[in-house]
Amino acid sequence: MSSDPARAFRDTIGRFSTGVAIVTTIGADGPAGMTTNAVASLSLDPLLLIVCFELRSRTLEVVRASQRFAVNILRAGDEELAAVFASKRVGPEKFEALTHHRWREEHGVPVLDRALAWVACDLRELLPGGDHEIGVGEVVRTGTGDDGDPLVFHRGAYTTVAH
Repeated sequence: MSSDPARAFRDTIGRFSTGVAIVTTIGADGPAGMTTNAVASLSLDPLLLIVCFELRSRTLEVVRASQRFAVNILRAGDEELAAVFASKRVGPEKFEALTHHRWREEHGVPVLDRALAWVACDLRELLPGGDHEIGVGEVVRTGTGDDGDPLVFHRGAYTTVAH
């Protein structure tokens, strides 16, 4: 292993392509959200998924308070949208930056109209995971947008699916 095990691990796991999603929620100060690729289905019975939150994530604090969130799966071409929600802007400021993108509420959480698909969840539990917390969400509602290709994250960069 290299002299920097964390860097070596990131380089290695970065070869595993993932989708890109924006996790959204609403709290006392308005909507909040973050870009992530750490999302996975967990169970079909009951319907569960997981999202990993950095411990210092402001979105995590809002999810903890609201006890619900949505996962919005991004489509190819939405790199700018991903960048806005990956920024250090405060939650409501991220939504104010959505000049070309609309959103609506489903199950009390923001759903992006442009999302390829979305899943609304009630927070079932938060589990420790090193420098992250693992949010287990119980799926309460799902939806799909127009067909299209997903935005993909591979080796530290956004890309698309090769056909």
